[in-house]
Amino acid sequence: MTENTSDAGKPMAMPSSGWPDDYRAGFVSLVGRPNAGKSTLTNALVGQKVAITSAKPQTTRHTIRGIVHRPDAQLVLVDTPGLHRPRTLLGQRLNDLVADTLSEVDAIGFCLPANEKIGPGDRFIASQLAGLARKPVVALVTKTDLVDKQALAEQLLSVAGLGTEVFGAEGFAAIVPVSAAKGDQVQTVADVLVQQMPLSPPLYPDGELTDEPEAVMVAELIREAALEGVRDELPHSLAVVVEEIVPREGRSADNPLLDVRVNLFVERPSQKAIIIGKGGARLRDVGTRARKGIEGLLGTRVYLDLHVKIAKDWQRDPKQLVRLGF
Repeated sequence: MTENTSDAGKPMAMPSSGWPDDYRAGFVSLVGRPNAGKSTLTNALVGQKVAITSAKPQTTRHTIRGIVHRPDAQLVLVDTPGLHRPRTLLGQRLNDLVADTLSEVDAIGFCLPANEKIGPGDRFIASQLAGLARKPVVALVTKTDLVDKQALAEQLLSVAGLGTEVFGAEGFAAIVPVSAAKGDQVQTVADVLVQQMPLSPPLYPDGELTDEPEAVMVAELIREAALEGVRDELPHSLAVVVEEIVPREGRSADNPLLDVRVNLFVERPSQKAIIIGKGGARLRDVGTRARKGIEGLLGTRVYLDLHVKIAKDWQRDPKQLVRLGF
């Protein structure tokens, strides 16, 4: 698809084709500290997996645009890495990515887990959001299925207090409790965010769910599978690069096969051993689980060729960061 873009890099509104006068469309960035439920909520709103999820912090490394289509509106959701105090060059670049994203969106959804007390990390993020010029910020109290009604009520009051503490008497534009995992209040989140969007025709064609390149989505699915059940250190040290996606030669049109060749980079031999597992068992399991999602994404059978390589201290090396796509 050829896409018209504005000077700021956003897609321009599509030509009007009978859209109602009150139709709204725009960009929303979901922010929050790591593991606040941003990716899970993105997927729930879109209705299909466009962002990887994991119990490990720093799972998201790229902004993922999930597109919500409604008769009255279109929401383009920009999922970002969790804002945090950076300890490496990679961490700083991820924070810079968030800052660049926030400068271009129409509204912000600030995710705060219902099962964790508001802490310094949340206040750090709130203070940064308060510095944005007139950007509506909606507080989304996520993971409500993990707490009882009393604990949820207390967290909602705490979130309201954070809003007035940082934004003044007006506080947050709205506060919405939600459980993306259970589907509770997901539609309400969409309704509230739509009200913050400008009047505009759709920005993307009907049916399009994300504008991420296929290779990026494939890499994210493999990274998600590789992060399942591993030690806390690994999420920060794992990078996935798709080298090529090519049709297998000699296959008939009614029996196609794609060869997907991928390198997984870690920083130390001990991490390589974790990914590969005893006798290669864990890497085979990663391939099996990732392949299902990749075949669903690409719409055909794939042969997944995974290789684990060491790129020593790549998170702190500017040249290696560029080579690995950061």
